[in-house]
Amino acid sequence: MRYIDVPEHGGPESMVLAEGNVPAPGAGEVLIQVAAAGVNRPDIVQRAGFYPPPPGASPVLGLEVAGKIAAVGPGVERYTVGDSVCALTNGGGYAEYALAPEGQCLPVPESVSELEAAAIPETFFTVWSNLVRRANLKGGEILLVHGGSSGIGTAAIQIARSLGARVFVTAGSEEKCHACEQLGAERAVNYHREDFVNVIREATGGHGADVILDMVGGDYVDRNIQLAARDGRIVNIAFLAGAKVQINMLPVMLKRLVLTGSTLRPESAEVKAAIASDLETKIWPLLAEGKIRPLVAATFPLEDVADAHRLMESNKHIGKIVLRP
Repeated sequence: MRYIDVPEHGGPESMVLAEGNVPAPGAGEVLIQVAAAGVNRPDIVQRAGFYPPPPGASPVLGLEVAGKIAAVGPGVERYTVGDSVCALTNGGGYAEYALAPEGQCLPVPESVSELEAAAIPETFFTVWSNLVRRANLKGGEILLVHGGSSGIGTAAIQIARSLGARVFVTAGSEEKCHACEQLGAERAVNYHREDFVNVIREATGGHGADVILDMVGGDYVDRNIQLAARDGRIVNIAFLAGAKVQINMLPVMLKRLVLTGSTLRPESAEVKAAIASDLETKIWPLLAEGKIRPLVAATFPLEDVADAHRLMESNKHIGKIVLRP
């Protein structure tokens, strides 16, 4: 099979198209003939050498795929050869064939193409585990999502709205702000022109945000604390502007805030399977009905993976970037 190799860590040009053996599924695993693979920010960081795969995971980039089951390993009960699935992989998605644990696979929802389905697992698993399982977002609460036009952001807007939450976002252009509002954000703040703390505080009558999903970090950490409502929960899933900050902890204590964060990839197969079960119960029917849609910004052939990474690093896209083997 063809796959993307990274012989030496570096920029997008460090990735090369290579050939290797098709992997064989082990116990509880399925082999997927990849129709499409999502591109995610952790792929960028791994390519650069700052995010090594966990022990036992494939060193090949790619954390989500969609396609048809080509083979099943011992103990697989739900899926058979030929089934269409999308999957959260443990690596190996940038290839013509990829392995995934059975529990991290879900059937491609009705009315969703395989290309769209490849844009679901990494982002939807991440959003659900952080907004629902970690931050306990509830209907009627106010959510702020930084990076609202990203793959994570566009998924978070739609999932939060399905739960009955009010959603505010930040984004870097008027075009991105408009796209977020079209997806259901009540107000999108162009962070180049406006102070999100003041805008959202005014829009919520001084209440602030009950939950904040942040992938920026840096000076946003202190500003999130300023904006958070009493008993607010602030969840960091990345630190694009830096992880080391100095903050005043007094408002954290006075407002009884929760500062937390998580990474999905090192979680156990059992935890990931539980998230998959939640998604199938709560979100899959909405995908099938077209009430939630993964937003695909651009597609690239596997051999043009460097261009896909350059687009992601430019931050000019709205939604997800997908590779087509």
